[in-house]
Formats: sequence, C-alpha cells, structure tokens
Amino acid sequence: MTNFSTICKLCLVAATCFIKACSSSCPVLECWFVQEKTGRGGLSANQETSLLHIRTDSHTAETQPAPSDIPPDRVYFITDPAATLCHRSLNPPRGSVEKPRCEMIPFLPQPSTLKWVAPLTDSASSPIYLQADWFSTSLQGLNRQLAISTVTRAPTATKEHDVVLSVTSKTVFVQSRLGKPVLLDCGFWVDPSSPLSGSGFAVEWRYQFRGDGRLVLAYDGKADRLAKAQEEGATLDFDGLHQKGNASLILPEAKVHHSGMYICTVYLPYLVAQVAMELEVVEPPSLSIHPSPLPLTVSGQTLTIQCEASGFVPLSMELSWEFKGTDGKSRPLGSGSVTGHRQAWDGTYSQSTRLELDTTKLDLGRGGEVTCVAVHLGDPRQASVTLNVIGFSSPSIEDSMAMVGVALVLYGLIKFVSWTFTSSGSDEAVQQDKKDK
Repeated sequence: MTNFSTICKLCLVAATCFIKACSSSCPVLECWFVQEKTGRGGLSANQETSLLHIRTDSHTAETQPAPSDIPPDRVYFITDPAATLCHRSLNPPRGSVEKPRCEMIPFLPQPSTLKWVAPLTDSASSPIYLQADWFSTSLQGLNRQLAISTVTRAPTATKEHDVVLSVTSKTVFVQSRLGKPVLLDCGFWVDPSSPLSGSGFAVEWRYQFRGDGRLVLAYDGKADRLAKAQEEGATLDFDGLHQKGNASLILPEAKVHHSGMYICTVYLPYLVAQVAMELEVVEPPSLSIHPSPLPLTVSGQTLTIQCEASGFVPLSMELSWEFKGTDGKSRPLGSGSVTGHRQAWDGTYSQSTRLELDTTKLDLGRGGEVTCVAVHLGDPRQASVTLNVIGFSSPSIEDSMAMVGVALVLYGLIKFVSWTFTSSGSDEAVQQDKKDK
C-alpha cells in the first residue's frame, strides 16, 4: 500500500513538472527582418524571413535545426529573463495556420530629445555599452491578446541577443460603455544588469484618430513630475509605475472623443520602445415610439408611427419594424422612412424612422404588437406598442360567440317583457269581467 502511494506521488510530481514545462516553454518565432536600403529610387525596405529562438537563460542549449529556407545569419537567439516573449499567445499549437505577427529592424541608440522631460543622459558622450548590435522587435500575439515591443543588444557580429527593454500591453483592443472607467494596460521591464537601468525613465501616452493626434499624459520618472499638457482626469498608478513598471493609463470616465488609437512609449537613456492599442467607446441606443399608446384604429385607416433612437455611439446602426399578430406569428414590415443622423452635445448620435401602417394593404387582422428593432454594435434594442384594429370585415370566433350571446340575452329580455305585458293584460281582463257580473 505504501509503495502504491509513493508511485502515485511520483506520478503526480512528474505530471506537474510536465505541465509547468509545457506552459513555460518559449517559442521559436518566425519574424520579418526589415532593413532599409538606399538605391537609385531612394530608400526601399528589404524584407527577409528570420528565426528567433526565445529562451529565459543564456546557458540554455538550442538543438532545433534552422529551416533550409532561412539564411544562417538570420537566426537569432534571444535571452529574455522576464519571459515576456514566452507568452502563450506567441506559441501557437503545432500545425496552426494562424501565427503571431513579428517584425524586427536594426535600432540606433541615441539620446532622448523630449522637451518636456529632464535629460536622461548625464553626459554627451556615448558609453562603451552602446557599441554593439541593437535591434527593435514588435510582436502581436494570437487573437490580439498581447502586444510587445523589445529592444535587444548583442555583442558586435554575434547572434546572441539580450532583451534590455520590453514594453507590453494585454489590452490591444478595448471596448467600453459610455461613462465607465477605462484601463489601458502598459507595462515595461528593464534588464537590471544593464548600465542603463536606474538612470531614469519617462512615459508618454499619445492619442491618434483619423489624422488627429494629441498628448494624453507625459510623466518624467527621473524628476517625478507630470507634463502640463494632458487629458483631463487621465492618470497613472505612480506607486505601481516605480515599483513594478506598471505604466497603464487610467481614464475615469469613457467619453465619445476617447475612441481611437493610444500609444504607450517608454524612454530610457538612449533607448525607446512603444506599443499601440485601440479603444472603442460603445453605447447602444435608447428607443421610444410615438404615439404611445397607439389610438384605436379602424379597418382601412392609415396610421403613422415614429421610432426614435438616441444616445448611441458609434454611428453605424440599422432600424427596422416588425409586427406580431394575435396568432403569435411575426413578420417584418421593413425599415420605414429613416432619417439622417443627428449629433448631440456629448458626441452621441440619434436617428429616427417613420412607418405608415395601412391596415387594408397589410392585413393586420384585429391588431397585435408593433416593434421597432435597432441593431447596434453595443447591443440590439427593441421597443413595442399594441395595435388594436376595430371594424374589420371577418369577425373572429370569439366575436361571433359574443354576438350570439348578446342576441340570446336580447331575445330572453324581449320574451320576458312580452310575458310581463301579457300577464298584466290577462289580470286586468279577469278583473273587468268580475265587475261586469
């Protein structure tokens, strides 16, 4: 029994180690190596396929052979102690068609030129540490789960690269309801063994949308101060920023003008890396139908109904009408006459549709439920009113039974009145006969 228990424990330990090994395995990434070349026509970009072997320890041996279609000088070994590049979204299952996006370009370290931040470099001379091969790599994981930008360093003419700076975001695409707080994730890691570590940093958040750009927030980590130009209410977790490299942007209340692209940029002395993410503010419409309730409608009459959709964003929306009869069956009535969009003071939109209900042509029977339907990115919305039609040509079974019941009541009433008068007349005749005698 003891041996059996020991075997179970060993199996459990082995399974745990296997799961940890699988979950922490670092990928081999195919990446486009992009390099600008000068020709007769000016600058042009040359793309080559490269291979990045990711590992967390530089002593880890790499045994996988490189594919024959990748040149040996485009095979790199990247050491990432923070294991940022080992995220599961960068390591698709074997045989998967979808692959993470990766682009690698040569990087030239240079002093920061930001005007709003104190100089991050203490002298005008470049340290010997910068005399190496530097590359900047941008990656995006599967299903837009993760965006990473790294700056790596390798001794000149070698393929052994170390990650010096990495900037990541787990909110590549964010949807938020109007008025709700928004968190745009951005974190950075600096190699503690690098001479550039501890020399100060700066964080900048910028907004871009359809050619419009603005500075949202800028923070000088060396002087511990914010720049004057910033979005109202936008802030950072400053304790988390200094202790854990948490540079996430916090917007206390999502507004329409917040929709767009946000770029988180981290500056070190001579180095810079950035990630981009998209925020979409979504608010479904509020629907109202006029008139409500609907007036009684006579068969053959035309009734005009209007549906107003208001307070929605973004702009795209579809309005339509449906009718559900007393038999429980629904059928579409079309979109009606749809107006153009109108924009309110807060940036939200409104739109309306008008429906002409011809009770003769549409064969609405005794009536039913008329519904306005709005299909929107936020959520579908519906509003309904009851329609009652009177004076139609073919009565229902219920109405026929009611009419028979009324007729029977009237017949009984007439019989009762007739019998009453007949009885009264007979009594008077009998009394008159008695008097005559």
